[in-house]
Amino acid sequence: MLGVIGMSEERRGGERRVLLTGATGYIGGRLMTALQERGVPLRCAARSPSRLTHRACPDTEVVPGDLLVPDQIDAAMEGITEAYYLVHSMGGSGSFVERDRQAARNFAEAASRHGVERIIYVGGLGDDDDPELSKHLSSRHEVGDTLRASGVPVIEFRASIVIGSGSLSFEIMRALVERLPIMTTPKWVSTLCQPIAIEDLVEYLVAALDVPLGGSQVYEIGGADQLSYADLMLIYADIRGLKRYLIKVPVLTPGLSSLWLTLVTPAYYRVGRSLIESLTTPTVVTDDSAARDFDIQPRGVRAAIDRALHNEDKAFAETSWSDALAAAEGARSWGGVRFGNRLVDSRRAVVGCSPEEAFAPIQRIGGANGWYYGDALWALRGFMDRLVMGVGLRRGRRDPVQVRVGDAIDFWRVEEFEPGRSLRLLAEMKVPGRAWLQFEVEEAEEGAEIHQTAIFDPVGLAGPAYWYLLYPIHGLVFGGMLRRIAARAEAGDAR
Repeated sequence: MLGVIGMSEERRGGERRVLLTGATGYIGGRLMTALQERGVPLRCAARSPSRLTHRACPDTEVVPGDLLVPDQIDAAMEGITEAYYLVHSMGGSGSFVERDRQAARNFAEAASRHGVERIIYVGGLGDDDDPELSKHLSSRHEVGDTLRASGVPVIEFRASIVIGSGSLSFEIMRALVERLPIMTTPKWVSTLCQPIAIEDLVEYLVAALDVPLGGSQVYEIGGADQLSYADLMLIYADIRGLKRYLIKVPVLTPGLSSLWLTLVTPAYYRVGRSLIESLTTPTVVTDDSAARDFDIQPRGVRAAIDRALHNEDKAFAETSWSDALAAAEGARSWGGVRFGNRLVDSRRAVVGCSPEEAFAPIQRIGGANGWYYGDALWALRGFMDRLVMGVGLRRGRRDPVQVRVGDAIDFWRVEEFEPGRSLRLLAEMKVPGRAWLQFEVEEAEEGAEIHQTAIFDPVGLAGPAYWYLLYPIHGLVFGGMLRRIAARAEAGDAR
């Protein structure tokens, strides 16, 4: 691929300094990681620098950078050779068009004053001559025009939907498919789009630092597939094992669709409405200049969705819930905390013994030793599982004390085991989704702290219904289990 590999000798000597705006956002955050991994000298400008400091490498500068405050962006541009413009005001209140216009003007003027050599920007696909081009896409194109008016060469990437866990367009699509088995859809679901995986978009952005440039250039980029929004939703449903039915109706306009979105995906309404209003515009690649100038082969939609879900699983598995719950402050609901598509209920107990002693009862859980609380309820759950051809509780344990990854423990499977530290069990009983039970033990001032976390990745409407209907019972059983584990640990009774 083109990119940092092609860096000139002068830049290798330390003259390069890249400015990244939008690093607290979805694309910018992924790009920040990629640039740091490649050793690019980086300065990140953000309205809230504290949100970036924990992710910044020692060599990465983090500075104040509100693009609506000219003095801040002027200071951030000092000594910069290339600059990424990855901000968008659509999530704020008031007119995002005017805010984006002013922010782009401030950024462009500062870049010109400081002799920046190139600006790299991500906008949206869509034909400028289309009389029905949405306000959102028109604004994206206007930002590109404003940046080019500075006289600084601009590489503008125009993209359709970005596929990746955390991407707004992907999360809205996922919420609709997960929650609605039957969707009445307007004619815009037949509009063509060309989604691109977040990994491929980031690859283009990194490569743009060193692609030969004689002047400003607009590149249209997309994945390997052109398809309708309906096709996209059905592919996602197929990957998730869901049956979904789309019924097209002629009266559901984009405006009405955005109101409908409020009921189905209220968390995304403010920014989602503008995206919904853009769906009448085809967003497909009509110019192949990106294929000529970049040695990048974007993946197709199915591979992009598979990758997004895999990455989400990996990131979720690596989460330490002792830290994650603190990060989710204010996000609690009656049924626990929501992390992306997953529902989480986490509890903790502090015990006056060593971490090893605290972990001993956890390591012996299940089988003949039972689940420490509500064994009759566990037995009932196992019986119900067998009624629907599940494994039930009949498997027990391979060994009453020793644990290894891959072991069966009743209707769970050991997915992760770190002696004296953590145990994660994957549910193999019949549930409408995927479920985990995770234990973590860490040292504390008073002795040890035990974290017990129930995690559920619901599928379809049955998934959330299952979680919320059983939540009171889960609260009783899991709460009692943790209390008994703590008591046994302090008593030195690991049976």
